[in-house]
Amino acid sequence: MVRRYQPDRAVSRADVLALLDLAIRAPSAGFSQGWHFLVLESAVDRARFWDATTSASDQPDQWLTSMQTAAVLVVALSDREAYLDRYAEADKGWTDRDTAHWPVPYWDVDTGMASLLMLLGAVDLDLGGCFFGVPPERHDTVRSTFGVPDRLGLVGVLSIGYPAPDRRSPSLRRGRRPVEEVASFGQFGQLG
Repeated sequence: MVRRYQPDRAVSRADVLALLDLAIRAPSAGFSQGWHFLVLESAVDRARFWDATTSASDQPDQWLTSMQTAAVLVVALSDREAYLDRYAEADKGWTDRDTAHWPVPYWDVDTGMASLLMLLGAVDLDLGGCFFGVPPERHDTVRSTFGVPDRLGLVGVLSIGYPAPDRRSPSLRRGRRPVEEVASFGQFGQLG
């Protein structure tokens, strides 16, 4: 994840469209494709986003100051209704739109997978990216600022741009957990 970008280096519309083209290739339950991506490319729109997600009384910290250098922000939105509608269709077998059928909110999971494809695509384009969340108490402000319908859930935001030198995250000192700690074969706790 990149948290600091070259502020004077724009990302081309062609690259943004290429990333969105990757996103729409993500898997989705029932091919519901219940995602939407609000792309904020202009400095004015990005400033509106940061204003909507932070308090005027907050002093910007290093993370915020660095993230504000991103050339593009992509707000990843999920549409639960698209999934409920799709699975109420005859070929899916549910006759109602009850969310109790869903073991997890696939609308959010699928939007997250589409976002990951954009992050991976950014690397292939020599760009950097970071996926981050918006405080829940700011979701309605983001919706009203950008005209996002209430039915869409705010899953997260991707910052995209050309990476700039930055300090490594202190969290990396923890190291990557080995496969033996995170995978089992045949039964939980058994290695292959």
